Amino acid sequence: LLGVVSQLAKQNLRLLVLGRKHMLRQGSRWRRDEMEKLQKQASCFFADNISEDDPFLLYAALHSGNHCKFITKDLMRDHKACLPDAKTQRLFFKWQQGHQLAIINWLPGSKITFQHILSHDTVVQTTGDSWHIPYDEDLVERYSYEVPTKWLCLHRKA
Repeated sequence: LLGVVSQLAKQNLRLLVLGRKHMLRQGSRWRRDEMEKLQKQASCFFADNISEDDPFLLYAALHSGNHCKFITKDLMRDHKACLPDAKTQRLFFKWQQGHQLAIINWLPGSKITFQHILSHDTVVQTTGDSWHIPYDEDLVERYSYEVPTKWLCLHRKA
């Protein structure tokens, strides 16, 4: 965590780390000196150990504005499943896809590589008589940060 925060802090980004209070306790797997360094580089909020931290993350990201990006390993499927209808779930998925960063390569001391956030939507695209349809050969549902592996281009004959 400290390595990721340190690298992002070097870019002069405004950072918020959300965690749980057990991270501050002596004897936890989180070293006190590392947590102190972390708190100097980022604003931190530590929720009660028994609380759900995802709602805090979602609120902070939404409240911070459209430019905000967030990093978590959580795919937030539970939150999406609680939404009232398919249209709202799709809207949440699109928002998540445009704001959640996924670390795809990082070793301590090396540069972090994030999954690229696309500027276009990864759903069926259409213009006039053409359709571009994303698909996966294995028919496995992708995570929000994963882009389609292939696109099928269809064009209506005149």
